[in-house]
Amino acid sequence: MRPRPAPSGPRAAGPSSLSGAQRVFGRDWKLAAAFIAPTGLLVAALILFPIISSVVTSTTERHGAESVFVGLDNYTALVDDAVFHKGVLNSFVFTAYAEIFKVTLGLIAALMLHHMRRGRAVLAGVILLPWVVPTVVTAFTWRSLFDPIFGSVNTLLTDSGIGPVLAAIGLVDSWPAEWLSDPELAMPAVILVNVWKGIPFFTVTFLAGLKAIDAGLYEAAMVDGASPWQRFRHITLPGLRHVMIVTVLLSSIWTFNNFDLIWLMTQGGPGDATAPYVMVAYSKAIQQLQLGAGAAVTLVMLPIVGILVLVLVRMMRRSDQPGSGDLGRSRLTPAQRAAMPWVIVAVSVLVLVWASPHIVWKAALVLGVFVLLAAVVGRVVSTLAARGNRTAARVVNGTGTGVALVGLLGFVLAPLYWMTVTAFKSDDQIVMRTNDLWPTPWSTEQFTNLFSGRAFGTWYVNTVLVAGASTLIALICAALAGYALARLKFRGSESFTVTILLTYVMPGALLFIPLYQMMSGIGLNDSLWSLVVTYPTFTLPFATWLLVGYFKSIPADLEESALVDGCTRFGAFLRIVLPLAKPGLLAVALFTLTNAWNEFLFAFVFITRNEYMTLPVGMQSMIFGDVVPQGQLAAASLLISIPVVLMYAFGQRFLTEGLTAGAVKG
Repeated sequence: MRPRPAPSGPRAAGPSSLSGAQRVFGRDWKLAAAFIAPTGLLVAALILFPIISSVVTSTTERHGAESVFVGLDNYTALVDDAVFHKGVLNSFVFTAYAEIFKVTLGLIAALMLHHMRRGRAVLAGVILLPWVVPTVVTAFTWRSLFDPIFGSVNTLLTDSGIGPVLAAIGLVDSWPAEWLSDPELAMPAVILVNVWKGIPFFTVTFLAGLKAIDAGLYEAAMVDGASPWQRFRHITLPGLRHVMIVTVLLSSIWTFNNFDLIWLMTQGGPGDATAPYVMVAYSKAIQQLQLGAGAAVTLVMLPIVGILVLVLVRMMRRSDQPGSGDLGRSRLTPAQRAAMPWVIVAVSVLVLVWASPHIVWKAALVLGVFVLLAAVVGRVVSTLAARGNRTAARVVNGTGTGVALVGLLGFVLAPLYWMTVTAFKSDDQIVMRTNDLWPTPWSTEQFTNLFSGRAFGTWYVNTVLVAGASTLIALICAALAGYALARLKFRGSESFTVTILLTYVMPGALLFIPLYQMMSGIGLNDSLWSLVVTYPTFTLPFATWLLVGYFKSIPADLEESALVDGCTRFGAFLRIVLPLAKPGLLAVALFTLTNAWNEFLFAFVFITRNEYMTLPVGMQSMIFGDVVPQGQLAAASLLISIPVVLMYAFGQRFLTEGLTAGAVKG
């Protein structure tokens, strides 16, 4: 048999055949430069340069039409700024409670789904809905539900007898409750909505982590007589450790820098009871036109966000490093490692007690009820199984799981059901509170009014154009850069990968002020181009990071065979790699498209003219003071949600495959 010829592509080049430039910059540096140039330019122009510009802006103060250098005055002014202090405290309280509930409830939901034999995929898809629907839909739906006059929360809790009980035990001061206008209840209310939207993300990621745990470990533990609690403590929790840390860090960064949900629900009110630090920065920079003071607010929080980002980057890159599972462990003794979680919990509880004494005991009571019920059911099942009564154990376990799933599905679907039925009510039905849960008759009045009296169709077209254009840019640039980082050999690839990870989790709160200045400077404000240009700041880094992981999961031998047959590296990329990477590309397209579809902050800051608004900002503009067109908002929410839900339903299989490969290798 004739021997196979040696590869003629880049992989065949030995050290002696490399040019001087290749030995300095890497074997594939020319091709890599071409591949990563678009992403590098966009990241530098839209993320790195704006951050540097923000630092410069923070040292200036506006005097009339001119900006004057004031050094560190904007930072020193924050020391005595009570509004800023309240904003930081609100951000911390909002994030801490939301993460505690999302971790706990997401883990319980994931454990229930993991042990289901049938219908798990369907239930997981249903539970994912709150995460899929746009934030503007979430905010307006819950705002409608919390309305003391037209909402259903107070009515249902009163009719069920739960509301008076809540007042009797002190969870609310009086009944009926003023959820969003009571300073004591507004923050718990927005935390509840954030938890509702965030539970699916935690459930899906924890469920993926549970699937990765070796079932043989559980079998061995059962043979050794380990109880369910012991198996959970010594197998499940350690197995989920990495997934939990990455998920919590990601969610914490997003939650700490949240703007749109709180603005759309309360605009920081009543007073400043729910205003996060991002809203303080927006108020100073955009409403008061003091860009320097606003930039200082965002930058002074950078060290906190930076610590979270650096820890997250380290955790996300561990899977690429041999033996990385033990990184950092040698610095602590086993006793210190065991005590560390309890120390963190104790410190967090003390801080929360100091920061929000009126919330902490209520949150502990509610959370304790969920944990206690789960522990009691688990204990009963364990006791029955130990006594040999396996039939009774299965009945108790099935009943407990069924009740919990019904409660979870009710919590997930009730707001979406309310939005749907409200969209088909007439104005008279909404005002008179007739046929609350089932419109009689069903009416299309809200849809007719929505399109006849407003620029809703224009907003829809604008959103489609912006989301489509930004997704196309992200796909092209991310595919090129992701392939270069996964396959090509060049100096600086590791540094560029770290930069991508850093920009991936960089919050928009740090960027909207300098980007606003940039768009104003080049005359793109009040233009769809301002959104097309700036949306890659939050879509491109994620798309690149995910595709790096997916390209690494494709066997390199396939490309080598193409190179042997005379194909160029770029040809192999087009003909071999891209077709095999369809699941990853579809996952990226789905995420970038929905993120652009739902984006609020940049569109809210950059666009003021009605004809250029996107759907989230346009829907917000439908509210005039205290006049809230609930029916039209519900109809608009339904129309904005349907395309996203259909896209996720169609691409769920590709999404799971793409994210799994990306998460493992990225």
